[in-house]
Amino acid sequence: MKAGIIGCGAIGTKRAQVIKAPHKITALCDIDISRAYSLAEKLGLKNTLITDDYNELITKADIDIAIVSTIVKFSAPVTLCAVRNNKHVIVEKPAGINADELTDIIDIAREKNLIVKVGFNHRYHPAMLKAKELLDTCHDKLGSLMFIRGRYGHGGRIGYNHEWRADPNLSGGGELIDQGVHLIDLSRWFFGENFTDVNGLTCNYFWDMPVDDNAFLCLRTNDGRVSWLHVSCTEWKNMFSFEIYCTKAKLMIEGLGGSYGTERLYYYQMLPEMGPPETVIYEFPRGDSSWLLEWNEVVDAIEHGLPLKMGDISDAYEALKIVGSVYQRGRIHHDNH
Repeated sequence: MKAGIIGCGAIGTKRAQVIKAPHKITALCDIDISRAYSLAEKLGLKNTLITDDYNELITKADIDIAIVSTIVKFSAPVTLCAVRNNKHVIVEKPAGINADELTDIIDIAREKNLIVKVGFNHRYHPAMLKAKELLDTCHDKLGSLMFIRGRYGHGGRIGYNHEWRADPNLSGGGELIDQGVHLIDLSRWFFGENFTDVNGLTCNYFWDMPVDDNAFLCLRTNDGRVSWLHVSCTEWKNMFSFEIYCTKAKLMIEGLGGSYGTERLYYYQMLPEMGPPETVIYEFPRGDSSWLLEWNEVVDAIEHGLPLKMGDISDAYEALKIVGSVYQRGRIHHDNH
């Protein structure tokens, strides 16, 4: 598999680092071409096309798959160019400014039988995979899934309100479209269905910027099950918490590694007499393998003509429909600056 990386920042680097022989990177692109050269040097790449023009990479480089890790404004246009030129794609979430940007990509990819995978790498974290395995194989012990509660946040950094994420023309919005799409995607994955009732609001409490720094969502399935979500960039201690409540047990994932803390899955099993539950804790201290697992799934699907096991760009389309619905309600601004 020959890959071209478009966007050589932090995420592009993570994507590039998991591509090993027999697969190889044959082209690198970044509007700041020095970053492309820097990544080539870091990876020890030789005879690699380096350019600041994604059209040149897609149309002239010898690649089978384009890995799109640009800022959000360019995600959909670059992906559309790639599928029009018969390339498979991995595109970083959220894949576009809004859901409408993805419709042509979806149609062309289906017509040409191309893989377009959106980088919802959180599905591939070991605690998530273990929780999904338990839900799928231990229904008698866990019972039926009732509702989900998810929280995800970071505290930004000095100058965060002047970065590209703070410009809605570049990012599509604030914390909701940034970290929020991960919680929306995970909720859809665990429920196994779309949400039919979407309620939520976005707020700006702290950061002086024209996008949201907090978002609150209540998403409901057709049969009334709920996902209750909060994302924030005023979380002064980075945190991730995803709780899955079943009729006989609770699964709770905390941490994502790094500044979010060691990744753990807590399995609380209700006892016949109720009271304090039987508790099993799974701990995953060995780092983040999600990028490699996601890459391996895409390669397997392409090489063997298989459907993706963990979803495709239609998942991003559904997540962005929810984001757009909440953004239409407007943003609450609190003048606390």
